[in-house]
Amino acid sequence: MTSLIPTLAGHYYTDSALFAAEQSTVFEAMWFCVVRGEDIATPGSFRTVDVGRESILVTRSSWGAARAFLNVCRHRGARLCDAAEGAVKRTFRCMYHAWAYDLDGKLVAAPNLVKMPDVDRVEYGLRRVHVREWLGYVWVCLADEPPSFADDVMGACVERLGDLASIERYRLEDLTVGRRIRYDVAANWKLVIENFMECYHCSTIHPELTHVLPEFAGGYAAQYYVGHGAEFGPGIEGFTVDGSAGQSTIGTIDAAQDRRYYAITIKPQVFINLVPDHAIVHRMFPLAADRTVIECDWLFTPEVVASGADLDPSVELFDRVNRQDFEACERCQPGMSSRAYRDGGVLVPSEHHIGAFHDWIRARIG
Repeated sequence: MTSLIPTLAGHYYTDSALFAAEQSTVFEAMWFCVVRGEDIATPGSFRTVDVGRESILVTRSSWGAARAFLNVCRHRGARLCDAAEGAVKRTFRCMYHAWAYDLDGKLVAAPNLVKMPDVDRVEYGLRRVHVREWLGYVWVCLADEPPSFADDVMGACVERLGDLASIERYRLEDLTVGRRIRYDVAANWKLVIENFMECYHCSTIHPELTHVLPEFAGGYAAQYYVGHGAEFGPGIEGFTVDGSAGQSTIGTIDAAQDRRYYAITIKPQVFINLVPDHAIVHRMFPLAADRTVIECDWLFTPEVVASGADLDPSVELFDRVNRQDFEACERCQPGMSSRAYRDGGVLVPSEHHIGAFHDWIRARIG
């Protein structure tokens, strides 16, 4: 087998028409992770997020179920909620003509509504979006008929770890956000995914990471091998910026998962990183061909967060890794427009699994 295989051509990362096709056939057609469940912990709390070309209103019903709607008033199309987050008591009220909707999306009030019997309160309610909660996160799908959540989302974890139990042992749904950092990256979302999937660059730009996980200096990422977790180096006590001890281990993980790091990519926009005492979850929000916003959560046990423990050494390690990675992606983005990259580049053997991702995106957008 050849040691080099081609990448996508440069225009895949710059073409606005191609990005529009991705919005339609990828982000608006697949399961998309939008918020942490605790972000909408109580009925009426909400966040608004961009999924493809749509603004989505994510909230919690009066009986505790996650709900998601297109963030558009059904009367004249005004954006219902402008705020990125907030809370209402019982209804979402449009600022234009005061149409109001309850937490399940039903139209419950409007000026002169009783005099308009032909305005059906359910038919003219907010347009619902499919919702699932898993791993403590809310996932939505804009498709009329969503793809299988078990195949596409859970299946990505099985493909990487070998079984579903391996991620369920970390009890992500019971962890809580100890820190959240938002990154605004001037690069195409695919460059970010490709970077996360490989470790050929690790010895070059990640000295802190290869100190903790010395096998990464060899160029092969943990994602390259099904079920494999990169082992902490000799003398390394925890997944921290200097290898010092972290927090107390998540009590439900298997002994074989101790002192190991696992990374999972769930297409199209989620990265999950698992270590013995915490988890790191990235959610990407592609906003343009050359702009991607990424929210990164560091999840710890509630006891650790409530204790006021110093989380900085744990957070600093992957915050540095993120900034190193995103700077590299931003360095690549201008090159995608160069005639030198008109036909693309090459993948070396430790990057060959990225070729499967390229095949996938070609198939999605036709």
